[in-house]
Amino acid sequence: MNWLVNTLGSSIGKKLLMAITGLGFCSFLAGHLAGNLTIYWGKDAFNSYAAHLHSLGPIITMAELGLLFFALVHILTGTTLFYQNFKARPVRYSMNKSAGGRTIGSRTMPYTGFFLLIFIVFHLINFHFIDKTGTTIYQIVHSAFENIGYVVIYVIAMIIAAIHVSHGLWSAFQTIGANHVKYMPFIKVVSYVFSLIIVIGFGFLPVYLGYIA
Repeated sequence: MNWLVNTLGSSIGKKLLMAITGLGFCSFLAGHLAGNLTIYWGKDAFNSYAAHLHSLGPIITMAELGLLFFALVHILTGTTLFYQNFKARPVRYSMNKSAGGRTIGSRTMPYTGFFLLIFIVFHLINFHFIDKTGTTIYQIVHSAFENIGYVVIYVIAMIIAAIHVSHGLWSAFQTIGANHVKYMPFIKVVSYVFSLIIVIGFGFLPVYLGYIA
């Protein structure tokens, strides 16, 4: 047990936790997007999808608890790593040049992550914890996105999520040992494509519901 605690307490162990939980969230995003796409088949299809999830009962509850646990681990570990890096280099470089290979995703990971945390709380308040008595999930979502402010917030959030994922996904594979000269270029391409799917797939839904459907 001591070796496990020591490993997870090390810098490498923390990065491994970030990688595992990050991959878990990417898997959730893919599944969540697939379900949300039923909106294009109409309100009955979307409500049927939501009802099916609700009918799973304990399974969904366990999945939500698992996501909550992953979120806590990801947030606490990421915050710890950010603080340790900041403490190790409290004075900024006089010239803030982008190092070779660095991208906007890699440079902004802590900040985009913090924004996404705020957005997730906002999203849960508006769609998960809202009173659903006498209405349907489609009506709730459709009404929300008739407000241009909501649409703007969600589109911006999806852009930021794509930036976060564009670096986080391939970096997670690198951390778990997939850093091979033969495979990493392909993994990076997959990461960028996945981030585009996220921003287009999730980002267009508010526009469609609010102004097209």
